Amino acid sequence: MVNLNGTRASAALGELSHFDEAGAARMVDVGQKEPTPRYARASARVRMHPHTLQRIREGSAEKGDVLQVARLAGIQGAKSTAQLIPLCHPLGLDAVTVDFRFDGEDAIDISAAASVTARTGVEMEALTAASTAALTIYDMCKSMDREIVIEQIQLDEKRGGKSGHFRRA
Repeated sequence: MVNLNGTRASAALGELSHFDEAGAARMVDVGQKEPTPRYARASARVRMHPHTLQRIREGSAEKGDVLQVARLAGIQGAKSTAQLIPLCHPLGLDAVTVDFRFDGEDAIDISAAASVTARTGVEMEALTAASTAALTIYDMCKSMDREIVIEQIQLDEKRGGKSGHFRRA
């Protein structure tokens, strides 16, 4: 495998599942795996000026109901993950949820969950849902607040598959 600077990578190629023995990128073959129930939950935080958050709470943002549009965008993002992330498998998702919680006077916490019965996990779909919802909040509010910050996008939990259950402490 070649690093970005053109030198050979020193890590063993077998450690990276998205590269073959010659170092070429590949989609992992999951064809021999049994479909099992899979679940993942991810989160993101959007920090903004208190007056911006107040307008979102009141539903008085110029572009409309920010959280409902962000929820739809997050769901659509999860469904589009395979088109956005090159080596992700397309999945027929069973469910996607996107929820919001106001944290203090200046932040919205986003929680996105995805589930499927498949041969591969849904972590990327949950992360994409949370990220897309956060980006949509930014897009809908940028005209009233140029200092919005999207932060702390992370996987919080996953279940199913060979690697078992993970929950962030």
